[in-house]
Parts: sequence; structure tokens; C-alpha cells
Amino acid sequence: MPADYPIGKHEALQSLTPNGDWHVRGDTVEWIGGATEPTNAEIASEITRLQGVYDGLAYSRTRKAKYDLLNQDEMRYDDVKNSTTTWVDAIDTIKAAHPKP
Repeated sequence: MPADYPIGKHEALQSLTPNGDWHVRGDTVEWIGGATEPTNAEIASEITRLQGVYDGLAYSRTRKAKYDLLNQDEMRYDDVKNSTTTWVDAIDTIKAAHPKP
């Protein structure tokens, strides 16, 4: 998912009715099974909650993207061979630039 991924009705329904059988067509939900249908207010509240959780983890997604750019195995190997802390320093720099909220 992109960093600015908007949580929508589909994700809220998956969260509220994980065993429900439904389809979202446009802004309309078609219920197929016998699941208890959440109200529009419950769906809106769940969208807000899920978006907050997703947005709250932005730092984690950014860190992972930065970690993926490092050749960490090579850095760790070189640090062991050379008694350096290049890898730890790189990780600390990323964590400092993108702290947990």
C-alpha cells in the first residue's frame, strides 16, 4: 500500500464482518450472506479507526524502505572483520530520522 493509502468501506467491512459475504459496488454494499450488517455510523467509525492505525505506522513503513536500501549483511560482515560500527550507525541514523510517535 502506498504511504497515503486511504482506508475505505471495503477495509472497514473486512474488519467488522470478517466472515461476512458482501460486495461493495460504488458506495452501495450488497449483502449476500446472513452476517449482521453494521450501520453506516459503525462503518464510518471503523474507517476512521483503521486510518488512524495505518497513519500511525507511517514511520515504520518509511524505516523499512530506508533499511531495504542498505546492504545490511555486507555491513555487518565488514563491521565484524574491521571492528567498526557502520551498520549500527546506519540503523541509528534511520531510527533518529524517523522516530516512533
